[in-house]
Amino acid sequence: MLLENNLTQAENGEEIDSIGYAIAHKDDTFSQFNFKRHSMQDHDILIEILYAGICHSDIHSTRSEWKDGIYPMVPGHEIVGKVVAIGKNVSKFKIGDYAGVGCMVNSCGECEACKISQEQFCENGKVVFTYDCLDYFHDNRPTYGGYSNNIVVSEKFAIIVPKNAPLDKVAPLLCAGITTYSPLKFSNIKNGNKVGIAGFGGLGVMALKYAINMGAEVSVFARNDLKKYDAIRLGAKALYTNTKNIKDKFDFIISTIPTSYNIHDYIDLLKFGGELAIVGLPPINVSPKIDLTKLVLSAGKKVYGSLIGGIKETQEMLDFSIKHNIYPETEIININEIDKAYNDLTSGKARFRYVIDMNSIQAYS
Repeated sequence: MLLENNLTQAENGEEIDSIGYAIAHKDDTFSQFNFKRHSMQDHDILIEILYAGICHSDIHSTRSEWKDGIYPMVPGHEIVGKVVAIGKNVSKFKIGDYAGVGCMVNSCGECEACKISQEQFCENGKVVFTYDCLDYFHDNRPTYGGYSNNIVVSEKFAIIVPKNAPLDKVAPLLCAGITTYSPLKFSNIKNGNKVGIAGFGGLGVMALKYAINMGAEVSVFARNDLKKYDAIRLGAKALYTNTKNIKDKFDFIISTIPTSYNIHDYIDLLKFGGELAIVGLPPINVSPKIDLTKLVLSAGKKVYGSLIGGIKETQEMLDFSIKHNIYPETEIININEIDKAYNDLTSGKARFRYVIDMNSIQAYS
């Protein structure tokens, strides 16, 4: 009934009724939230969401740990589903195809960054993130994410998903996959490199899998040894619970850590010419600082940040992942289990990437 109503609305150019799970303020828990998506335009597609991954960014955002959030907030930027309606000028998809949506749903398309498919760095400040953002192209209305039954998005910002792909495992690739794939490619990780993975949650697992596929020898740094079995099983040389007394020096370290830590502990582990890529963003009030004196004395080591990846590279990442059978370790949950999943993720109890089965939204709606 929900889908039939949405199809009628799409055909008539009306706003699209949606059911999501939202949080009303930073200290709230999740509950059902009914809202409307903007009407479909000529280049838009309507996706019936089948799976949505839970990212640690969702937790930071809902709790206003990076900035004051826009509430009510429907998180979720790891989205995969079926295309059920298309605008008249859509050429990339047809009805019945599968599509993914990651962290962005629009940008200016005109600046140099957008022209080279680095839309996340839109120089005109018009990048529209999938949730907790004002949509500059639709009357500045707030965007709502993937913890919902549908989404309307421009075909330019949708990722082609093959029909034979495991959709529940594809969903987390739209953030966890591209966030780790992009810096590994940027730093040209290759056979024989020594790579360190700092933080072994959803991002860390993907970084490990990609780096091993690229031929690297990989070690993992985690806050405890609860995930040592998983790390070794997935191909890590070792799992360390601190950075002290480590003799190895690394060509590359990627930090996925979402909490406070000492960046220099990892800079000290780099070889001369080694690179530290930072993709984890702790809450702003405990954000790590770089000591310039220590950095200068570290001589010849590079530190850089990496922010997801553009649409072109995201498609490349997905194609690469499917070709090489690289997927996250996932656990499927129902829509009413989001609060528990958040607690597990912040307490270190979660072993794998949580993915919401969106068929459950109707059962609880």
